Amino acid sequence: MGTFNYKGKNYEVDSLDFLTRFENWDENFAEGMAPRLKLPQGLTVENWDVIHWIRKNFIEKGVCPNVYETCRVCGLRIAEMRKLFPTGYWRGACKLAGMISGGANLGPAFDPSYQPETMPFMDAYNKTYEIDVRGFLVNPDEWDEYYATYRALEMKIPGGKLTAKHWQIIKFLRDSYKKIKEVPTIYETCESNQVDLDELERLFPDGYHRSVVKLAGLRLGGPPSRRTGQ
Repeated sequence: MGTFNYKGKNYEVDSLDFLTRFENWDENFAEGMAPRLKLPQGLTVENWDVIHWIRKNFIEKGVCPNVYETCRVCGLRIAEMRKLFPTGYWRGACKLAGMISGGANLGPAFDPSYQPETMPFMDAYNKTYEIDVRGFLVNPDEWDEYYATYRALEMKIPGGKLTAKHWQIIKFLRDSYKKIKEVPTIYETCESNQVDLDELERLFPDGYHRSVVKLAGLRLGGPPSRRTGQ
């Protein structure tokens, strides 16, 4: 843990500069953190609209809205979101809104009693995977295609089956992580795989972090990033 100070006020933050407690947020925190997130000129009205919407949704529903919801409500395309929050949706907008790293605001805790439909290959393969309380794989090196195929059953993946396009995107995340030990932003993923936000939502309805990142066996809140501002 560490401390972030701005205009004489201290905030407890983690190693990735996320607040450790949602209730400690105020606008002063967002203003002070903005320059660290490639926003040296400060926050515009459009930035604040997104930040306040994220907080409002969390307070009302207890879950951080995914990027699809936020773009629709705020009338933004993914390219416009990138201009507003260059370091990413989670590592930019959500961080400034006081969300907690590690996926703690992404939704209810994983129910270990839940068992998706049995798949024949799982009976033969019989491998176990260590996951955290949110259902994210703890060790990304344990990932394999069986893991992603099985986890897809409990998500809103159309038909519960991963297509060639799903695998292209999942493997892009895996390859990127191996190279730089960093989960690529949604912007990087869309651009590199030539998909727009609407297509990404059709492929992964649960959201970028709740679905794409999880299926790739990655998670937020791991080792500190090697890239400034991420």
